[in-house]
This record gives sequence, C-alpha cells and structure tokens, in this order.
Amino acid sequence: MKFVYQGKTKDVYSLEDGNYLLKFKDDVTGEDGVFDPGANTVGLQIEGAGKAGLRLTKFFFEILQEKGIPTHYVNANVDAAEMVVKPGKVFGHGLEVICRYRAVGSFLRRYGKYAVEGQELDGFVEVTLKDDERQDPPISADALSMLGILSLSEYEELKKLTQKISGIVKDELQKRNIELYDIKLEFGRTEQGNEIMLIDEISGGNMRAYKDGVYIEPLGLEKMLVAEM
Repeated sequence: MKFVYQGKTKDVYSLEDGNYLLKFKDDVTGEDGVFDPGANTVGLQIEGAGKAGLRLTKFFFEILQEKGIPTHYVNANVDAAEMVVKPGKVFGHGLEVICRYRAVGSFLRRYGKYAVEGQELDGFVEVTLKDDERQDPPISADALSMLGILSLSEYEELKKLTQKISGIVKDELQKRNIELYDIKLEFGRTEQGNEIMLIDEISGGNMRAYKDGVYIEPLGLEKMLVAEM
C-alpha cells in the first residue's frame, strides 16, 4: 500500500485493488486538552480512541449497509485499527454535515441570543466547509450551488440522507437509553459520480451523546454500545 494523506484522526493509504485503507489514530479533536467533536484541530490523544472509534464505525456502517444506505465501507480490522473503503470524490475540498437534536456546541455559541442550552432542535441540518484556516465556516444551500460545490438537488439529497442516517444512529442509542444531541457526518460522490455516499466514520469522536443528562466520553460510548457484542 502507498501513503496518501495524513489526517487529524486517520491516515490514508491507497491499495493495489483501487480501494483505500484508513488507519485510525488515538488523536481526537478539541482545544486546550478538552475533547470537542466540533473542533477543527487535534486537541489531545486518548489511548484506545482509534480502535474504539473504528469499533463503533464498523457497528454503525454495517447497520447502514443492511438498510441499503450507500457508504464507502468495505471491511474493518479493529485489532489493527484499519478500515478498507471504496474510492470516492469529496464535494469541493470537503464538507461536514451536522445534524442537531439539541442546542449545544458551536450552534449555541452562534445563536445563544435566541437559543438556550439543551433546547430541542428536531434534526436541524447544517453544512460547513472543511477549511481549517477559516474555522470551518457554515454555508447555505444557495452558496453551495453558486460556488459549484454541489447542486440544489444534491443538497436536498444530502439533507435527507443526513437525517435518515442520524435517525438510525439516534434510534440505536435510544435502545440503551442514550440520547444523541448532535452528530457530524461526511459525504462524497461514488467514483462514477452518480451517487452520494456516506464516507469517513461514525464514532464517539464525531457526536455528542448523553445518558441521564451526563455527557458520555467517546471511549465510554463505545463500551456502552459494543463491548457486550
């Protein structure tokens, strides 16, 4: 395999069969040593975070596969912290799509004059550009279209997929009396460019989940969901 890219929480390698291998790391996003799934910088390392993130990703991606939702997932080796994925093309230089069920994090920081912490948001979807230099700015559907990043019809498909996937994750958590406050997803087009698919990961590192009003750390969430499996 050939090294392609070093990401914040994963390294990417190309494989001879045309697929890619993602190597999960123990780095997590945050600031000043405090974990924050909405941050755009690596803030700390948590031992075991890579394998825990992959174990949850495998768990959720295989559920999505069973439900016929397009993803880039092929297979995973949790012990090696590696996942094989199909090739895809990101939108522009990359987008992050957030589905929010409660007002916390950056949403509350931006709209705190109108929202209160923990306020219900009913699956509100927003898109941000992956742009560290500009702090991952939010972008509207019209701006995405005018800038040629994706069409308005693609945006509607992206929004529906986000709400469907987030709803599935929310339901799985609810089975264990865990409440999903928000989740960050990434999408791309298939190599042929004719279908939108979920890419990257679904783990404790890109969501906020609470039990009895108490935030669950990424490793704790993995133990609650899949340790028994």
